[in-house]
Amino acid sequence: MQREGSIGGSAAIRIRVTGGVLLVAHLAFVAWLMLRPLDVPWVMPANLRPLAGIRADLALGWAEAAHRIGEGLALLAPLGVLLPMAHGRLAASPFASLARTAATGALISLGIALLQTGVPGRVVDVDSLLLNTVGVVLAHLAVVPAGRAWLRRKGERVRHGDEAAVPQGETAQGRTPTIPRVGIAP
Repeated sequence: MQREGSIGGSAAIRIRVTGGVLLVAHLAFVAWLMLRPLDVPWVMPANLRPLAGIRADLALGWAEAAHRIGEGLALLAPLGVLLPMAHGRLAASPFASLARTAATGALISLGIALLQTGVPGRVVDVDSLLLNTVGVVLAHLAVVPAGRAWLRRKGERVRHGDEAAVPQGETAQGRTPTIPRVGIAP
């Protein structure tokens, strides 16, 4: 039995499985990248003041600021697409989906920041939490609504195509199945 707004059982399962596998792979990559110890002679103190690090980046010049801010936005941005993909619902409220995705992205970013406190050479930066969350939200807004709309249209075309294929005079359930190996009694 299909839920309203779904494109079909096997297609929805493929989307969920693909989203789940890509989500796990991305989180493993982020964990490897962000939780490796750094061999540095000196470490900056933790930044617990919002936007202080971004202001410091902007003071370095536009090219360096764009590079550092872009890294912060891009690190967890794929989660904005992968989390709804792993969830697999086409008929979801756009605002609720955005709120769930943003909250999950912020919690994952916070978890990474907390785990970094025990890694040599890594320090907590509240601006990375902000940039990571904004990156997740921007990716979600850029891809998910259009992707869901496209998948819903695709599902409607498939459903309408099936209904048009039913010969006139037959019900939508189809013909009664026959077993060709069994002969008809005289």
